[in-house]
Amino acid sequence: EDVIFKVHLKSFVEQQGLVGYDPNLDVLLVTEGKLRSVAELQQAVLQCMVSNPAVLPASHFPGIGSHCSIVHVVSCEEEFQQQQLDLLWRILDPGAHTALQKHLVCGPVKVTNPSSPIGADQYFQLRKRQMYKASVMKYGELAQDEAWTEVIDTLTVAAIRFEMLSTAHRSQITLDLEDSSISTKGTKSGAFVMYNCARLATLFNTYQQAVERGTYPPLPPASELNFSCLREEGEWLLLFNYLLPFPEVLQQAAQLPSPSKGIRITANTETVCKFLIQLSMDFSSYYNRVHVLGEPFPHLFDQMFARLRLLGAVRDVFHSALATLHLPPLSQI
Repeated sequence: EDVIFKVHLKSFVEQQGLVGYDPNLDVLLVTEGKLRSVAELQQAVLQCMVSNPAVLPASHFPGIGSHCSIVHVVSCEEEFQQQQLDLLWRILDPGAHTALQKHLVCGPVKVTNPSSPIGADQYFQLRKRQMYKASVMKYGELAQDEAWTEVIDTLTVAAIRFEMLSTAHRSQITLDLEDSSISTKGTKSGAFVMYNCARLATLFNTYQQAVERGTYPPLPPASELNFSCLREEGEWLLLFNYLLPFPEVLQQAAQLPSPSKGIRITANTETVCKFLIQLSMDFSSYYNRVHVLGEPFPHLFDQMFARLRLLGAVRDVFHSALATLHLPPLSQI
């Protein structure tokens, strides 16, 4: 492409006192392609404003707010080029939004024994076929029903997101494309987390149906319950290891740090993934041992109600943690 003009990035970085940029950044030859990329970024910010009317208006760029933060998610191989584009945008449009630019740098993604180059679409379809096969092996003909299409899609997305987000974004990810790498049984997978989330939904649906039949009374308010009935070690483990620490887990993992010196930021998605996997393992162990919905005898209701309240909080934690990964909870499997 023809060079339209030149900009001296190194002198601009020094004049502005910017921190964290590659010291090898020097003269940038600005082409039509680079200007097109800047225009696309500006358009994305405008769309952010349209979808978020609460953003406050900023200085000279009408409609763009100082609360509109830009995060460039970029591979380690393209970080240098993205820094060039970042600085060019700052020079051409010195507004509040360009001053808030941050970079989330991701490590390389390697594939073991690929038969041919594979893109994102092919990768998703491959994992979907593998999840379908694994589901048929576990659930038989039931998994071949049309109603399972949405379930298979959700399980596939969960498997992929846990596969990628369970590793720190700065580290290399190695993808194993063999059929054996996707399973509905493994305790380290997104499918396992979704399965246990669905077990909770089934539990509360079963209880509600029993209430409607008159088998059980409705669940009383928490203030009226006797939580001293919770004597199982697994119940206190769920409380102290997951319910109480969960806000801190979110604070550490789900929020990007406030603007600071330097341009790199970290998003600890692996913390949420590991939290959900460990929660699923401990909940599954507890649920396999304990009968939450017991015989409909009044002297057993106090313990059943206390357990339902506890597991209702566990369900809320599942849903909130999955939401940070943009995963919907499954209501049944």
